[in-house]
Amino acid sequence: MNIVGVTSCIAGLAHTPMAAKSLEKEGTKLGHSVKVEQQGAMGMMNKLSPADISAADFVLIAADRSIEEEERFEGKIIIRVKIGQCVSHAAEVIKKCVAAVEERKNK
Repeated sequence: MNIVGVTSCIAGLAHTPMAAKSLEKEGTKLGHSVKVEQQGAMGMMNKLSPADISAADFVLIAADRSIEEEERFEGKIIIRVKIGQCVSHAAEVIKKCVAAVEERKNK
């Protein structure tokens, strides 16, 4: 699957990049294309393009606060999780999200 996401923790310093790297690494291992935008103390990093968003099967928002420009994802399947889950259990998070999206598409 083609997955895009946004990570954002309260401080935006440690968990934001850690979760993004973990999601991208584990997603690739599972055979998915994963691109993650980080929103934190440094502003937006690796900002998702309209083409990235359009091509995505779903959007994974791993955040403990509201994210900026969420309206960009209107019309897409959005799955929200706590950022801490993605830092330590990214593979499990991705597997559950993919299963949920596949189930939804098969209905």
